[in-house]
Amino acid sequence: MRRHELTDGEWRLIEPLVPRQARGGRWNDHRTTLSGMLWVPRTGAPWPDLPERFGRWQSVYDRFNRWRRDGTFDRIAKALRIRLDRQGKIDWDLWCIDGTRVRAARSAAGASKKRRAGEPEDHALGRSRGGWGSKLHLVSDGAGVPLAACVTAGQAHESTQFERLMQEVRPPCRERWPGKAAGDKGYSYPRVRRWLARRGIDAVIPQRSDEVERDGDLGLDRRAYRRRSAVERCVGWLKECHRVGTRFDELAGTFMAFVRLAFIQRYLRLLDPSDRT
Repeated sequence: MRRHELTDGEWRLIEPLVPRQARGGRWNDHRTTLSGMLWVPRTGAPWPDLPERFGRWQSVYDRFNRWRRDGTFDRIAKALRIRLDRQGKIDWDLWCIDGTRVRAARSAAGASKKRRAGEPEDHALGRSRGGWGSKLHLVSDGAGVPLAACVTAGQAHESTQFERLMQEVRPPCRERWPGKAAGDKGYSYPRVRRWLARRGIDAVIPQRSDEVERDGDLGLDRRAYRRRSAVERCVGWLKECHRVGTRFDELAGTFMAFVRLAFIQRYLRLLDPSDRT
């Protein structure tokens, strides 16, 4: 088994989740094609550099785009996350949230202004103090398992995506919320704290200095806050996928498809911890 290719165990988990493939024809089988899709984000290579063992790169690219548009990657990721939850591999005591800047390469510029379904007008690209790029917002559990992500322009504030990300995780898993939610001072706003309080979630968020002067010390569960490093480890792992650590894609939807593929690969490794060569 070569690196970045699906093992037999992983394919057994994912085979029922991919679109049914017609028999015959000249198309590569789904397993080979999906292995090629997973090879690209990990290596960061352009599509034309895809090794021949995965078939024609144009065929793999076309199927990648089709599955991106029809929501196949989202459905696979959610189904695998539900399986992880049923096996008790998702920590419901603590969720951690953070945002990280992703630098954009020159190839990310120049996307058409034509409206596309689900694609933001700015293609989630903008300028911040760190330069031109995007901001990836991420929720993980207390063990660093990624649960949800979204992308905005680089200058967007982390707190603007808090409710959206938290809502995205819960429905596919359980009809309850985590016991605690941890974030840095960038999430210390009354709106966020009220949202958590209404759902019975303890806010593990340090106050800004101006808040302490105005509202007094609300207290902080420092032991739980130290566990917030789980989401930072998750960000570090995610950026090891080179097509996620640097944005090369013009469309935000394409970039997020690579993020979903990284999630899928992570879930498969947790569900099928087979030895790899």
